[in-house]
Amino acid sequence: MTYEELLQALHLFGFHESDQLTIRRIKERHRTLLKNVHPDLHGDAATGQTRAVNEAARQIMDYVNSYRFSFNQEEFYRQRPDEYLRRQFAADPIWGGGSIREKN
Repeated sequence: MTYEELLQALHLFGFHESDQLTIRRIKERHRTLLKNVHPDLHGDAATGQTRAVNEAARQIMDYVNSYRFSFNQEEFYRQRPDEYLRRQFAADPIWGGGSIREKN
């Protein structure tokens, strides 16, 4: 697969090369697109469109499935900013959810 073919597949799915995608989002878009072009609903004329959508999905998933994932701490917190904030402020009595005792 060439980069141009990957771009065509992304654009068919309505994605842009700068989008941050998850496998879940790709699969959801694939299902949505198939519903819109399925031959059972739209006749034999949609067969070519169904093939194009399935081929685009195959190309995108081939790329995603061959991607190397990093599991180091820096990458984890970059991907999960909520966990970064929780780690940073968990011990803080105001931001961490702890209660402030009233002074008498």
